[in-house]
This record gives sequence, structure tokens and C-alpha cells, in this order.
Amino acid sequence: MKKNNMERSYLLGQRVKLRAMEPEDLEIMYEMENDPEQWDITCFNVPYSRYIIKQYMENTQCDMYADKQLRLMIIRLKDQVAIGTIDITGFLPMHLRGEVGISLKTEYRGEGYGSEALALLCEYAFGFLCLKQLSAEVAVGNELSLKLFTSCGFEQCGLLKEWWFVEGHFKDVILLQKLRTSDKDRKS
Repeated sequence: MKKNNMERSYLLGQRVKLRAMEPEDLEIMYEMENDPEQWDITCFNVPYSRYIIKQYMENTQCDMYADKQLRLMIIRLKDQVAIGTIDITGFLPMHLRGEVGISLKTEYRGEGYGSEALALLCEYAFGFLCLKQLSAEVAVGNELSLKLFTSCGFEQCGLLKEWWFVEGHFKDVILLQKLRTSDKDRKS
């Protein structure tokens, strides 16, 4: 028997769950936002203070229509440890689309947590939020991220030449897109 949408837990997988930010996530957010290896994908190049991150966490309305974004924490189920974040940013309600970003702490990469989190986010975005499409940008040469997105049904749809300026050099960026192709993609 199929569960209806009210009984469905979109954000719970076999090994991870996605949840809203909590005050205790301040330290992992601080650590991840201040990792210089992440700055090329986040388009930020300055460190954030705990104060600024705390303000962000306190001031978000947790409403995609108000914030134009959604940030969720990726939680490993076996020990309830926050291992990363996954976002929908640049949400455009009129066009029912947004851009996906995902960041896992280094020690949890390559273990399948990211692909499960991304699959959960896509299911939630298409099945519950009723979005039509999600996109992502991946630097040329970032094979791990490219594999992650394509394994979850994202297709390459373009190449943005010299799109990101990182460490004194321009990088090309692959544009990926996943569409909700029909109402049957909305799980019931």
C-alpha cells in the first residue's frame, strides 16, 4: 500500500536524514564556511565569524519563498552526527526552480552519503515542493562532484567558459540540470 504525502518522510533515507539547522550546528557551519577549499564553489573569499553565522541561523525564516533558499543539514543516522549541508539557492518561485549545492566534511566524502542526501533533496523538491527543475554548477575537473550529480539524474546541459576565478585562474564550469518530467515524478 502506498503512503500518502502526509505519511511520507521525504527527508529520511537509509543512512542519512536531512533536517533544518539547529543552534548546535554553529560549529560545523563555522568550520565548513571557513574552509578555503570550499570558497571557489561558494563564491566567497573571506572568513565568517561565529557571530555572523549565528545571525544567519537566527534570521532565516526557514521559508523558501521568503528566504529564496533552503539550507538543510545532512545527518548520519547511525550516530546522529552532522556531516555536511545541502542547499537549494537562487530559488525562483515564478519559474519553480533553484540551484543545488552540497558540501560534506572531507572525512565523509566518497562513502555514498552525498548521493543519498542529494537523492532525498531531489525527491523533496519535486515531490513535495513541486519544483520543476534543479540545476548545479561543477568546476571542470571536479570529477567526484560531477559523478555525484550525474548519478542522481542530473544531465550536463552547458559549459560556462572561464566562469569562476579561483587562485588567480579562471575555471570553466559545467552546468547540470534535472527536470521533473511529469507528475508521475511526484511521489505519492
